[in-house]
Amino acid sequence: MNAPLTALEPNAATTGPALDAMIQEAEDTAAAPGTRQTQIIAIYGKGGIGKSFTLANLSYMMAQQGQRVLLIGCDPKSDTTSLLFGGRACPTIIETSSKKKLAGEEVRIEDVCFKRDGVFAMELGGPEVGRGCGGRGIIHGFELLEKLGFHEWDFDYVLLDFLGDVVCGGFGLPIARDMCQKVIVVGSNDLQSLYVANNVCSAVEYFRKLGGNVGVAGMVINKDDGTGEASAFAAEAGIPILAAIPQDDDLRRKSANYEIVGHPDSQWASLFAELAQNVAGAPPVRPKPLNQDALLGLFKGDAVGRGVVLQPASQADLRGGVLLQQPSLEIIYDTV
Repeated sequence: MNAPLTALEPNAATTGPALDAMIQEAEDTAAAPGTRQTQIIAIYGKGGIGKSFTLANLSYMMAQQGQRVLLIGCDPKSDTTSLLFGGRACPTIIETSSKKKLAGEEVRIEDVCFKRDGVFAMELGGPEVGRGCGGRGIIHGFELLEKLGFHEWDFDYVLLDFLGDVVCGGFGLPIARDMCQKVIVVGSNDLQSLYVANNVCSAVEYFRKLGGNVGVAGMVINKDDGTGEASAFAAEAGIPILAAIPQDDDLRRKSANYEIVGHPDSQWASLFAELAQNVAGAPPVRPKPLNQDALLGLFKGDAVGRGVVLQPASQADLRGGVLLQQPSLEIIYDTV
């Protein structure tokens, strides 16, 4: 692939005109002769938050805009590409590799990579429940991609879909090994999704301190009900909001029916076109992760149960209220 992006380090939350200025600067740089670069972007979020919905429509819109896009699902559920392919499940790299190995054959790219309307897509997959480590499956999948020529492929964008609430090493691979230039977090106005987003920001900051170069490009707010907690988190963490996808029944129905809404003829075209522009141009920033109290502070007390006092438990509590003093068996020697 082409040379990676150079990480930039704005340190304040960026929205509106400030984000537009950053995007324009990045686009001007990309348009300069000899500077076209492949952007590898890892997208993280809590399971079920809508990463697959966001990525399927984002990648489709990017392809409709003339970009060469590769979408790689890195979730053991293998559901990243299901919306893109109308509900059809494509063979995963892990599963195909196992079958080919038993047959004494090599995996070919046409066995695992499929396309629709200009979007190229594949799933890494993972082991069945209780039969292996999902993170290790991710590592094995990328090792196989390298054998298939991953670094020689010619794409404008490679989008990696990662489960954010699994913290083992394989799922942190793009951040830990600088395999991507920037990270995008998908969240909503609920504590658990923002907890995961904050963990991802913490991972980025940790590896930056160790010399890494990956930054956070921003947050996509999905199922936005207007309560504002996700926006407040982004401001506190110093990352821009790339898009706010509303909580809308039309989107819910179409997603459930595996329909793409990120195409030029859709009523949602402008939303995903703007998201595509922001994803492309937003520079990777160094986030400011929140501590637990600050994260809880984004929510109303009645929503998260603040005001609860931690009461230490005693041995008597643990024994049903009765604590019998047993004679000590310790030998004490007289001192001379």
